[in-house]
Amino acid sequence: MPELPEVETIARGLAKRISGDVIESVWLGSKPEPLKSPASEIEAALRGKRISTVRRLGKHIVFDLESASGSASAQWIVHLGMTGSLLVCPPGLELEKHTHAVLQLASGRELRFVDPRRFGRLSVIEKFEAPGAEPLQIAFDDFAVLFHKRKTPIKSALLNQSLLSGVGNIYADEALFRARIRPRRRAASLTRDELRRLHQALKTVLKEAIKLGGSSVSDYVDADGEEGFFQLKHRVYGREGKPCRICKTPVKRIVIAGRSSHYCPRCQK
Repeated sequence: MPELPEVETIARGLAKRISGDVIESVWLGSKPEPLKSPASEIEAALRGKRISTVRRLGKHIVFDLESASGSASAQWIVHLGMTGSLLVCPPGLELEKHTHAVLQLASGRELRFVDPRRFGRLSVIEKFEAPGAEPLQIAFDDFAVLFHKRKTPIKSALLNQSLLSGVGNIYADEALFRARIRPRRRAASLTRDELRRLHQALKTVLKEAIKLGGSSVSDYVDADGEEGFFQLKHRVYGREGKPCRICKTPVKRIVIAGRSSHYCPRCQK
C-alpha cells in the first residue's frame, strides 16, 4: 500500500502537471468498489471544475476544485488502497484493464485512476480532514502525548491512523530501527529520550523517502509511471535474514497484530 512518501510524491507530481487544468468530462467504470460516493455525485462535482491544486493529507490525495466563477467547490478525494495509481496520459494511450476513472482535461490530457485489486476509493466531500496528526509537522510534545499510557506495541501505535495519518509498515519499521527501539515495546514504556529519537527518526526517514520518490516494493509508480528508489535504502524492511547494515546481525521478522515487522535484535532494544 502506498504510504506517506509515495502519496506525497504522487500529489506533488500531479500538482506540477495539472494544477490550473479544467476537467471537461468524467468517465467512471462499472465496478462499484472504488466509489465511496455515488457515481452521479462524483461526476457532477468534477465536471467543469478547475483543479486549483493537488495535495496530500495522510494517505489521501486531495484535489482542491474551483467552479467557473473561481469559488471553492467540493474536494475530490482519492485513496490509492493497495495497488491504486493516478496517471497523467495522452488521450490516445490504450486504456489499461483495471482503469476505474478517466478525467478528460481541457489541456487534452487524461487523468486516469487504475487499481487492479480495487481497494482504492474515490469520493467527493466538502472539506476533508485527516483523522490523525501530520507526521512531518507534529511537534515533539504533541508526539509524546500520543503514546502516553498506550499499552499497545509501539509499532501498532505508529500504524494507528487516528494518531498519525500516513505512517505505514515500511516507514514505521525504518524509523524504529533508526531510533533503536524494538517494534514490540509497549508504547507507554518508551522514555522521553526514546520518544525524542523516534520523533526525529520518523521525520528524517519520511523526508529521505520523499526525496527519492518513495519505495517501489510492489505496484507503486508515481504520476509519470516511474518507480521510486527508497527501497534501495531500506535498513530492515523486507530484509529478513540479511545482515544488519550496522552490526551484521541477521534481521528478524515477526508479526504484530497481523502485520510483518522487521528489526535488528542487536541494534534495537
